[in-house]
Amino acid sequence: MNPFVFWNPTVLYYGQNQIEQHLVSEVKKYGSKVLLVYGGGSIKTFGLYDKVVNLLKSADITVFEFSGVEPNPRLTTVHRAIELCRQEEIDLLLAVGGGSVLDATKAIAAGVPYEGDVWDFYQTQKRPNEALPFGTILTLAATGSEMNSGGVITNWETKEKIGSSSPLTFPKFSFCDAENTFTVSREQTMYGIVDMFSHVLEAYFSHTPNTFLQERLMESVMQTIIENAQKVLDHPHDFAARETIMYCGTMALNGMISMGVQGDWATHAIEHEVSAIYDIPHGGGLAILFPNWMNYVLDAGIDRFYQLATRVFHIDSAGKSQREVAQEGILAVRRFFTSLGAPRALSDYQIGAQEIERMAEHAVRIGPIGHYKKLEREDVAAILRAAL
Repeated sequence: MNPFVFWNPTVLYYGQNQIEQHLVSEVKKYGSKVLLVYGGGSIKTFGLYDKVVNLLKSADITVFEFSGVEPNPRLTTVHRAIELCRQEEIDLLLAVGGGSVLDATKAIAAGVPYEGDVWDFYQTQKRPNEALPFGTILTLAATGSEMNSGGVITNWETKEKIGSSSPLTFPKFSFCDAENTFTVSREQTMYGIVDMFSHVLEAYFSHTPNTFLQERLMESVMQTIIENAQKVLDHPHDFAARETIMYCGTMALNGMISMGVQGDWATHAIEHEVSAIYDIPHGGGLAILFPNWMNYVLDAGIDRFYQLATRVFHIDSAGKSQREVAQEGILAVRRFFTSLGAPRALSDYQIGAQEIERMAEHAVRIGPIGHYKKLEREDVAAILRAAL
């Protein structure tokens, strides 16, 4: 494995009644003026908004609000929130929502004390020197943003969707109660499952040697997702299944299962180009692109595809070549996504070939992408065409 240093400072509160017991004490560590950041207002429908606001106000904490964070959070939205934080001298941000709300909050946190444009942290290698503290209350199992430092923002004016991370943009604390995911739609639940499964795949496809334990950890997370995905979709109030899926999402991208591993991450980079232009759900784009990436890079290392097929999907290898088993594994990934209701092709979103060259060019604007197989512009274009 590669040499590594692991550091993750987020305090996790998992399970029921944790918000009631610990939210106020966590918030008070950072001040008395809180900006509540959320999306379209669904947290008001099932009572989470009232619970949080009442708890904070009863403890003499002043609550300001910023709503309307988009599913692919936009730079203009982040800019408005930064200005509000400065005007009101906010002490702490509290993100209540899914990955998009959490991603936006990370950008806000980095942007408040920064004299330039927060977009600098996404466009360049520049990193923040300080950030406003923030906590999260998770309502959608998907991105792992509750326990990592990364986030993705879309500049709608330039059609760019870019990620950034910093040691300063880990949440100070995160509350993960599966009951808060009960009212998430079937579609959004499905997208979240695809996203977390894809996060594990990105780490799994690696040429880093001597990662035997990491591979087994990744395989167990993928198997657990597969075993619980349909339960969650068919029985949205199944607390055990919801909690298990939520924990899979956290573990998929908090760094624990991929210590010392150089993952690939080309598929995420390609999907960002698609959703930057077409504003499609991130999970939907990944469901379409990942099997096409797998087919394209198969010869970069059949062994890992064979391992995925036999260990995760339990494909019988008797009488078959390694390539045949590997290809069956790719089909199994496609079938799993499809079984959840995920799209199969870009045409499912009415996306044609018009922007392929532009997306491919932009994907490799700072050099080849991916590590399992380095992809140039023509490679990205080929994968996008196969996904049509």
